[in-house]
Amino acid sequence: MIRFGPAGNSNLFYDEGNKSSLQIPQWLKQKGLTAYEYQCGRGVRVKEEFCEKLKKECQKYDIALSLHAPYFINLASTDREKLDKSIGHISKSLKAVNDMGGTKIVVHPGSAPKEEDRKEVVARAKFFLEEVLQKTKSYEHVKIGLELMGKINQLGNLAEILELCLVNPKRCIPVIDFGHLHAREHGSLNNKEEFGRVVDKIGSILGEDVVKNLHAHFSPIEFSKGGEKKHRVFADKGFGPRFEDFLPIILENNMTPTIICESSGMQTEDAIFMKNLYLQNRSD
Repeated sequence: MIRFGPAGNSNLFYDEGNKSSLQIPQWLKQKGLTAYEYQCGRGVRVKEEFCEKLKKECQKYDIALSLHAPYFINLASTDREKLDKSIGHISKSLKAVNDMGGTKIVVHPGSAPKEEDRKEVVARAKFFLEEVLQKTKSYEHVKIGLELMGKINQLGNLAEILELCLVNPKRCIPVIDFGHLHAREHGSLNNKEEFGRVVDKIGSILGEDVVKNLHAHFSPIEFSKGGEKKHRVFADKGFGPRFEDFLPIILENNMTPTIICESSGMQTEDAIFMKNLYLQNRSD
């Protein structure tokens, strides 16, 4: 089934008197949401006991959990010390999400310096990703999601993400952040057809099963010449992409994606907005 949920805890969660992320599964269930992306962007600092408690709550309330790995990861670094730290961040993320009962982590691939040839940067990242996969075999049942990035100087445009996933399609999946894609291509997602082309490309390279079960991030975004500038909310007028333009593609292709909302501060409300649009438009 299609799932909607927030990235982290929105302002509303705390405004309604909640304090601990252990309360989030029941709270999301009450809001009609069924997915949650736990945030470890600043480091994996969760105890095993907490993870086990969160796992029980997610199972109790049918919340599909994923985990966003630390932002410090760079698969294309030339610094061996930084590469070793990246392996550490990924390993900790895999253990944490596994203890939480989740099935995937989300990873930022890294940066692509202007002075370097993009193909060389991607080749280096692919080589290192193979090492990462080799050293994390004990968690091979957990997917490593490679996120499409929003800034032009970041590694991770659509083609690069798909190429990285081909290193091991059984373990690596694309995390398509449609806001990021819209931003780095200076406003490329404005109608159903443009979303369709993205989905078709994913399917042609990674297969229809990946398309059907896509893990996606979705929120409006503000961008500048360099790409992503700031995540916005659906109530902010004049910012794309619009979920209304992606929804027909989901319905026509019988997709059952997990859609995580990253709207600034209002990720719960905007996830509910997307879910309601979906329910209003599905034929059954």
